Amino acid sequence: MIAAKISENLKQSSLIRAMFEEGERMRRKVGAEYVYDFSLGNPDPEPPREFKDALKTLVLQDPPGLHAYMNNAGYPDVREKIAAQINAETGRKLTFQHIVMTCGAGGGLNVVLKTLLNPGEEVIVFTPYFGEYRFYIGNHGGRMVEVPSHLESFEPDLARLEKSITPQTKAVLINSPNNPTGVVYSEKILKEMAGILAKKEREFHSKICLLADEPYRKLVYDDVRLPQIFNIFPHAIVVNSFSKSQSLPGARIGYIAVSDQLEDAPALVDGLVFANRTLGFVNAPGLFQKATAMALDSVVDKGIYEERRNILYQHLIKLGFTCVKPQGAFYLFPKALIEDDMKFKDQALKHNLLIVPGRSFGCPGYFRLAYCVSLQTIERSLPAFEALAREF
Repeated sequence: MIAAKISENLKQSSLIRAMFEEGERMRRKVGAEYVYDFSLGNPDPEPPREFKDALKTLVLQDPPGLHAYMNNAGYPDVREKIAAQINAETGRKLTFQHIVMTCGAGGGLNVVLKTLLNPGEEVIVFTPYFGEYRFYIGNHGGRMVEVPSHLESFEPDLARLEKSITPQTKAVLINSPNNPTGVVYSEKILKEMAGILAKKEREFHSKICLLADEPYRKLVYDDVRLPQIFNIFPHAIVVNSFSKSQSLPGARIGYIAVSDQLEDAPALVDGLVFANRTLGFVNAPGLFQKATAMALDSVVDKGIYEERRNILYQHLIKLGFTCVKPQGAFYLFPKALIEDDMKFKDQALKHNLLIVPGRSFGCPGYFRLAYCVSLQTIERSLPAFEALAREF
C-alpha cells in the first residue's frame, strides 16, 4: 500500500532511531541503570530557568489570542527580537521580514529545500553529516552530493568541493558545530569556501546558496570562536532551533534567517512562508514562539556538557581510541577498533553500549557517542568501554 519511495527509504532508515529503540528493549530486559545509551542527541539537562519562568508567565496570564493562528511566518514581535539578536552578533541589518519561525531546525531545512530546489538540482554536503539530510533533500526532488572531509580534522576538503560544484549545484549545506564530530569549521576554511562559491557562480552564471544548519551554535567550548556565516557568505540562509541550546527538542521550535545581502530576499521569504504553510506546518507553535522570545539569551549550562565530554574523551583516548576532540555540540566521533563499524556496534551491544555506526553519517569505520546523557550513565559506562577495548 505504501509508496515505493517510502518503502525504499525505510530500508535505509535512521540507525540512530534503530539504536534508540534497541535501547528501549534492553532497558526493559536488564534495567535502565545497566544500559549505556549514547544513541540519540536528546539533551539530559532541563531547560534554563528563564525559559520555564517565561512559560509559566504565559500560561498563567493567558493573553488573548495566544492559541490562535498568526502569520505563517510567525509573530512579528518574536521575529523582530531574533533579528535584533542576530544584528547584535553580526553587525548586519536584518528585520523581522528576514525571519521565518519554524517547527524546529528539521522543519526549517525542509521549508528551505522545498523553496529552493527544482527536480534534479544538487545540494552538496560534507561527510560525515547528519543522516536525515539525505531524506530532507530527497523529499523535494533534489540530489545529495557527498564531499568527504579531511579525516584528520573533519574540516571540509575544499579541493574536492571545487571539483564537485556543477551548473546543477543549488546549495552547499554545512553544519557547524558539527553532528556527529563536534568540530567547528574555522573562519579561514569558511572564507576560502566563500571564495570558491563566488568563483563558481561567475563561471556558471548561477547563484549558489550557503545553507547553514546551526542548532548547536551556542554550544561551543574551550573559548572557541564561532564564525558568523552572514559576514562570510552573501547568499546565506541560516536555520537554527532551540532544541539543543535550551534543551527543547520536544517543543519543535526554530527559525530560518535570510541574509540581508540577498538581492531577492523578499521573494525568497515569500517562498519560505508559502512552503511553511503548504508543507502542513502552517506556523511554528505559538506558545513556544513567545516563551523562547522572552528567554532568548538563555542557554543551558555548557559546563555540564564540557565535564561529560572531558570524562568520556579522556577515557577513550586512554583505552587507545583515536578521536578528534570536539569543540562544540555534544558528540564524540571516534574511529572504531575494527574496519566494520556495524560489527563493532554489535560487539558494543554485548556490553550494553548503544553506539551509532559511522556509516549512518556517510563515514564508515567510525561511531558516534552522544554525551548529552546523564553523568551517572557516563561514569557507569566506563568499565563497559574498557571491556569492549580489551576484545580488540
